[in-house]
Amino acid sequence: MTLSTLAAGIVAPLVGFAGTVALVIAAAQAVGATPAETISWLAAISLAKALGGIALTWRYRIPVVLAWSTPGAALIGASSGIAFPQAVGAFVLAAGLIILTGLVKPLGDWVAKLPAAIASAMLAGILVKFVMDVALAAPGAPWLVLPLVAIFLVMRLAHPASAMLAVVAAGVALTYALGLAGPLPTDLGLAHVVWTTPVFDPAVLIGLGVPLYLVTMAGQNLPGIAVLRANGYDPKVGPIIATTGFVSLLSAPFGAHPSNLAAITAAIAAGPDSHPDPAKRWPAGIVYGIAFLFFAAFAGPFVALFAAMPKALIATIAGLALSGALMGSLAVAMGDVQTRFPALLTFAVAASGVTVAGIGAAFWGLAAGLVAFAVERAWQAFAGRRAASRGGEHPRSSP
Repeated sequence: MTLSTLAAGIVAPLVGFAGTVALVIAAAQAVGATPAETISWLAAISLAKALGGIALTWRYRIPVVLAWSTPGAALIGASSGIAFPQAVGAFVLAAGLIILTGLVKPLGDWVAKLPAAIASAMLAGILVKFVMDVALAAPGAPWLVLPLVAIFLVMRLAHPASAMLAVVAAGVALTYALGLAGPLPTDLGLAHVVWTTPVFDPAVLIGLGVPLYLVTMAGQNLPGIAVLRANGYDPKVGPIIATTGFVSLLSAPFGAHPSNLAAITAAIAAGPDSHPDPAKRWPAGIVYGIAFLFFAAFAGPFVALFAAMPKALIATIAGLALSGALMGSLAVAMGDVQTRFPALLTFAVAASGVTVAGIGAAFWGLAAGLVAFAVERAWQAFAGRRAASRGGEHPRSSP
């Protein structure tokens, strides 16, 4: 354990937790979770990340760090009309599908073959609302929102890894300086988890559970594997993915949405700044896990702190935290002219918030995009065969 490895193991969880904890709390509020259920959600998912990451790091001697599904939290936060037990049922389904993906190779191959433009467009449609909410929050609290945007603009250029830490710290300080903070609860003891019996509503399973599984796999687990490979590791993909699903399944009845492989924070723990030798970076994964044990124990004070913050601050932190993911998703979605229209259709439907037959917009966006993609591919194949047929009937003469 070197000082740089220890530092990487501490900085990575701080970045991951502070940058997106507001999004998890907003997701809990969107599905009607009580304060006790919200604390349980945050504690359970922090425990899942900690124990799963420590076990995988110790088993494979590589810095495997887990994160909560940030696009998944955004998807939950953008939903409406879903009761908390129904949401928990969707979490159980998503966790089960992740386990199957790790154990059944054809299913993993199918997810990997999902057109990147369509998957990214669906994710962008989910994320865009949160980024737009920053602009909507600015007129009501300009002296809070605009300085945070300015800090983010500068910090993302000077030191991207610390940008959200700076925004959260400055946001809390500004809130109290402007007198916008609400009262803090007096009971700030250790967190307790609360069991919620899942309710398996078919419409919610299709409209939330399936998209939650897809964005977790395509938006987090696959990039997480890519980050490990880019840093010189050969991860055992199947067992690692199955483990993330297993800890997600255990934590789901306590309110937690899926855990997955980290990508951005993994780059901190698994990168050369952690240690020049890739074989000696794995202790950073242990430190990371221990840090999330601390976050799990004191989930109550964190929830209480954010509950005392104004809605404008929560919206600003969540929107700025997701801006990078939105940029990346839009770049992939619109990058290939051959898939640009199906991707645009996916984005438009997913961003619309439309609900049909009780099924949310993310599913319908994905369905619309895949149908358009299939029609375009079929038309191109038909046109190619017709051109080839005409070429056979009327061969060009040699010059």
